[in-house]
Amino acid sequence: MAVFRTKSKPESAPAIHSLLGKDVLFKGEIHTNSHSFRVEGTVEGTIHSTGEVSIAPGGLVKGTILAKHLVVTGRAEGIMKISDCLEIHGTGYVEGDVEVGSLVVDEGGILQGVCVRRDQTATDAVNVVAKGGTLPGNRLPDSDPKKADTKR
Repeated sequence: MAVFRTKSKPESAPAIHSLLGKDVLFKGEIHTNSHSFRVEGTVEGTIHSTGEVSIAPGGLVKGTILAKHLVVTGRAEGIMKISDCLEIHGTGYVEGDVEVGSLVVDEGGILQGVCVRRDQTATDAVNVVAKGGTLPGNRLPDSDPKKADTKR
């Protein structure tokens, strides 16, 4: 009697539904709904997506990105509101005002600007978990809990 082992299939990468090619410059507004969108060229404007947006190495987005998931291995500049996760890979560069559900920055990835977690108010401290430690966010002068007013 022979025993057959079945190998589990590796999970495939999510399908790319829309692609902006390397030598393409798009100016304006893009709506992708829940479909994934990959930028290899340049977008100047706004991207709206309830799915995943990825910016490839050499890709550039200048403007606003409103998405569920953003993966950056290229460059993003502007305002980003990401409801789920922002991933900045080793070659990725993000600059601007960022609002995220969660944040992952690989070694070599760069985040320059203001980053706020979605479920916190603007006055709360932002703590970002990074490889090798925690990066405390900026606190407003009167937001230190140790200096809370204790008058009764």
